[in-house]
Amino acid sequence: MIYDLVIIGGATSGLTAGIYAARKKLNAVILTKEIGGQTLQTESIENFPGFEKISGPELIDKMKEQVQKYGLPIKSGTEVKSISKTDGVFEISTNANDKTTAKSLIIATGKNPRRLSVPGEKEFENKGVVYCSTCDAPLFGGKTVVVAGGGNSGLNSAFDLLKYAVKIYMLEASDKIIGDEFLQEKLRTSGKVVFITDADIKEIKGANFVEEIIYLDKKTGGEKTLKVQGLFVNVGWSPSSAFIKGFLKTNGYGEIITDPKTNETSVKGVFASGDVTDVKYKQCVIAAGEGAKAALSAYDYLKGK
Repeated sequence: MIYDLVIIGGATSGLTAGIYAARKKLNAVILTKEIGGQTLQTESIENFPGFEKISGPELIDKMKEQVQKYGLPIKSGTEVKSISKTDGVFEISTNANDKTTAKSLIIATGKNPRRLSVPGEKEFENKGVVYCSTCDAPLFGGKTVVVAGGGNSGLNSAFDLLKYAVKIYMLEASDKIIGDEFLQEKLRTSGKVVFITDADIKEIKGANFVEEIIYLDKKTGGEKTLKVQGLFVNVGWSPSSAFIKGFLKTNGYGEIITDPKTNETSVKGVFASGDVTDVKYKQCVIAAGEGAKAALSAYDYLKGK
């Protein structure tokens, strides 16, 4: 079977694209490694129209239910490995060695958390080194932890940890904490958070689990050690675009370059939306809007064919 449209990615943008594709009666499917993506890691969303306050998982559940209401299939646990195009038809290869064919595509794979790339990080992943405070903060009750990264993601992680950890060290590589001031103030008044700037994490040590974080104090040039039981990494995100390398044009950050009017990429019939693209602002509401736009553009493309 050749689908009219295959949507790759099942977070805010991909699910919204699915809703619009289903409403246009396209024979479509969503292929995704997991449903929800980055949105699942947000405990509280207060800037999505229609909801004064909603958690990321709740918002994703509502979107998923809406997709399923229209009968559009979602194949979760599916990781796309490569895409090719022959005689106007796209072939998608997946981790299950399956081949899916389609007349058009939408890529909405979002971003993945950036790694520190220091000794011990890989060894202690899920043994004290974690990347999702919404998922894992409850596991650190009564423990001392480090949050790496002083942007809003890091501040939100520290906020999630307030209910559980006894002490939180926030390490930022630059000379100041760059996240929103109101979040900083909430953390400062908690009495649990210690802010450390000019701090480069160099190594993670332990036996079976994390026990020490070694960092370079750039002010003194010396190394310092923190005795902790956990490390929450929040040092940015990288677009999930490795599988389209050489197939679509990307910018210097690895983001897919799209036409701002239609969301079409460098290959005709392939559209992209959300955080994996070069759209300027990375927000849930924008990702949703871009997903809708990509689906409508794909519909127009198919209608033209």
